Amino acid sequence: LKSSGKPKKSARTVGDVLGKYHPHGDSACYEAMVLMAQPFSYRYPLIEGQGNWGSPDDPKSFAAMRYTEAKLSAYSELLLSELGQGTSEWQGQL
Repeated sequence: LKSSGKPKKSARTVGDVLGKYHPHGDSACYEAMVLMAQPFSYRYPLIEGQGNWGSPDDPKSFAAMRYTEAKLSAYSELLLSELGQGTSEWQGQL
């Protein structure tokens, strides 16, 4: 997922997250992704989404993950690029 690449199916992204990092329910993972894609939820959305991601009148009216696609926004890439600058002390392994 890069801001310059093509969007990927949300179901694929959620599946990768569940398989690699968080092996629990997919609905919580997808709802977090939806929140990051809604332009009315964050000042700077972290996900650039295609499809029905809800509306300000009904934020829970988003489509199922099989109908939406997403990629990182430019803001996300900037945040991720700053992780390695040593501004925070990390304990343990990443």
